[in-house]
Amino acid sequence: MFRPKIPTMPTPTGQVTPPAVVEPTTIVPAAQTPPPAPVAPAPARSTVQLTPGTALALVGGGTAVVLVVGAVLVSMLLAVAITGASVAVCAVVLRSLLASEAKRR
Repeated sequence: MFRPKIPTMPTPTGQVTPPAVVEPTTIVPAAQTPPPAPVAPAPARSTVQLTPGTALALVGGGTAVVLVVGAVLVSMLLAVAITGASVAVCAVVLRSLLASEAKRR
């Protein structure tokens, strides 16, 4: 009952075809091509030059990213603060209910 049952490989039913025979092929080398002529080295990369328009776009994009991230962080902080305040109010209400119940007895 607690021993696992190992499945057996099913025997094929119907007609079984033998595996196809793979014949080796000969490799014929292609005609030799002359090596390419040496290419002059590429000049060193020039420095990136920012135009006033691209600098303004970068500053605007960075400002937008900072504002979005700040809004998300502030909303998360606000959500945590509201949750903490509501838990504190629930704790005070429960404490007062339990204290008034104890006074009645």
